[in-house]
Amino acid sequence: MRLWLVPLTGLLAGLGLAIGALALDSASGYDLVSQTLTGTPTAASSLLSTIITSDITLLSVVLTVMTVAVQLAMGQFSPRIVGALLRDPLHQLAFALVAATVAFGIVALIGVDDQKGHVPGLTVLATYVLAVASLATLVVYVSHAGERLRATGLIDLVGNQLHVEIAKRFPAVGAPPVPSDAVRSPSAGVVAEIGIDGLVAAAAREGCILELCARMGDFVPRDAPLLRVHGAESARLADTAKLVVLHDERTHDLDPAFGVRKLVDIAVRSASEDPTTTVEALHRIHDSLRQLAWRPFPSGRHTDAAGELRLIVPVRDWEDFVRLAFEEIRLAGAAQPQIARGLRAVLEDLKTVAPDERQAALDEQRELLDVAVQRAYDEESVTRHARVADMQGLG
Repeated sequence: MRLWLVPLTGLLAGLGLAIGALALDSASGYDLVSQTLTGTPTAASSLLSTIITSDITLLSVVLTVMTVAVQLAMGQFSPRIVGALLRDPLHQLAFALVAATVAFGIVALIGVDDQKGHVPGLTVLATYVLAVASLATLVVYVSHAGERLRATGLIDLVGNQLHVEIAKRFPAVGAPPVPSDAVRSPSAGVVAEIGIDGLVAAAAREGCILELCARMGDFVPRDAPLLRVHGAESARLADTAKLVVLHDERTHDLDPAFGVRKLVDIAVRSASEDPTTTVEALHRIHDSLRQLAWRPFPSGRHTDAAGELRLIVPVRDWEDFVRLAFEEIRLAGAAQPQIARGLRAVLEDLKTVAPDERQAALDEQRELLDVAVQRAYDEESVTRHARVADMQGLG
């Protein structure tokens, strides 16, 4: 559908409805709505003029801002996402409602007669209502567009449209293959919340063990196995899928690895051009892992009141967090002395608080860092300095 079609339809509809409302006001002798609601002719004219001017100005600002935002999104992601954004129904509805409000307001303003004291109450009141509605719709549209212009929003937008096209082009015959002992996922998304108590209760009721197929933060495709059922028929536990909440993106709630992931992303993106930012991100990663180093990790095994194992949830251990925190930063930043020195300082400090059974993961990262630094520099003096632990990198 073309971008201009729905707004133009809104403009013409607003114009036609306004003419009809003005005719009703004129036929009733301008007594349909009291001037208590619309105001005096002078006040109504002033308000209508303000509404018309404000709506046009606000629409211009929103269009300008959204044009810049879409251009930035085109440059960062892909120029091919513009069509999907423009076809968004809310995008066109917002502009159509503003166009209808402006058209309605112009007709209402023409109908106000200061000399005779006539105020077309129905038309003016409808303009007020449309003005509030158009303002609310623009606010919702800006929020909606902001969500869509995020990386996750654009990916989901394209992915959802792709699902529709696949369903049209390749009609399904039967159901997708799923193991007989599995509960399938009703939708696609990232595991954001796990109803532990509900899953344990369901497993205890059926006398079985449930095993979650994805960790917190993992993506699960639609119709993929979400839960494995051991000791009962999976069909009897199909409703348990709703106890695993899937979102369109990861959240910090119950998923501390996501915070580390974002800090690592910042560090890696800055490694070549701004190593100081990488070191600053390392400081926050250091602080977080120092809190984790000495704490016990959950086993992911949950029992019922009788002590029987009922639910197994895959969890991350200390080695997972160490690799997540340092692997990519080491690969991206070993050639930068500042990053290499900062990373070594973090690893050596973590070794002072990590228990003996957690030392191996830190030792492995330090040895890999030595190899990477040795490979990165030809000059022995640079290599020697890059292997010095310094929390500030190079100060």
